[in-house]
Amino acid sequence: MTDDLNTRRIETVKRHMALEITHEWDEVIATFEHPRYEMYGNGQVFDGEAAVRAYFAASRTPFPDQGNEIIAIAAGGDTVLVEFWLTGTHLGPLKVGDKVVPPTGKAFKVRIAATFEFKPDSDKIICERPYFDQGTVLRAIGLA
Repeated sequence: MTDDLNTRRIETVKRHMALEITHEWDEVIATFEHPRYEMYGNGQVFDGEAAVRAYFAASRTPFPDQGNEIIAIAAGGDTVLVEFWLTGTHLGPLKVGDKVVPPTGKAFKVRIAATFEFKPDSDKIICERPYFDQGTVLRAIGLA
């Protein structure tokens, strides 16, 4: 593994995360070799472009201003590890279990981590795995 490849992978992750904030979904998809999210907070897997785009739509409906602020980032092997603040405001309907909760207008800021797995010898992502407790966001906006 070269330092140059690690640097390119870190830049790919930074670009990917910045594009998520601005909802430039075509460009986010372009950072992947194969779009895939594995959500360790709730166990859901979104595999393939259509599933990942549906995840983007579903997650941004309740939190259209969802953002991230990188705290730390490092690369090793075929993985980039990122620790960051996930931020947002509950501005749209939120599905919680079988209920739909109307917007509370409350903001959240929670610390989470994510791994980005890369195709060997490539700067293209093959899987993003965010690690978080969904209950932390619900507590922050007064729903738990």
